[in-house]
Amino acid sequence: MTRKPRTDADHNRRHIVTVARTAFGTDGLDLPTREIARRAGLGTATIYRHFPSRPDLVHAVLTDQVAACAADMQAALSDPDPWRGLQTTVRRFSYRQAHERGLNTILLGAHPAGSAFAAQRRAHADALNYLFTRARAMGAVRLDATLEDVRTGLLAIASLPPAAADQKGHRLANLILAGLATASGGSPT
Repeated sequence: MTRKPRTDADHNRRHIVTVARTAFGTDGLDLPTREIARRAGLGTATIYRHFPSRPDLVHAVLTDQVAACAADMQAALSDPDPWRGLQTTVRRFSYRQAHERGLNTILLGAHPAGSAFAAQRRAHADALNYLFTRARAMGAVRLDATLEDVRTGLLAIASLPPAAADQKGHRLANLILAGLATASGGSPT
């Protein structure tokens, strides 16, 4: 028989994942567990009680990150205006590059921890393709623009130096969207 976790234990677990997600996102996976514990206002033993090994914590953080990305993508796909959905996706990616760079590097790169999420990455890529195709079909995306143009622009955002990623990433996202938009399709908002 399994017990239901105590409310404070469940809260601590969620808090640890949230703090670690922010820490790994900005400082990378090399951040020591004791630093995550300090930022969470908890003891290191509490971290290890919930996550017996560092890979357990990393996996929980990446699972949380992928779930957030999936929710964002689902919201964009559910938007009845595919152009607005595409704009939202490009802008959210830009934000994540500025604020969650370490996690994106793991998920989108060759890091072993990210390999468990390959199917989700493919699903997100397929969803981006679907958004792009729908936006083009409604006349919002120029005929000479390609999905590869979008991907190249997103890679450019990912390559910005961390100190400049927030401001310049937002500007570059707007330039990507302006370059995709037809005159009749609307402008990036």
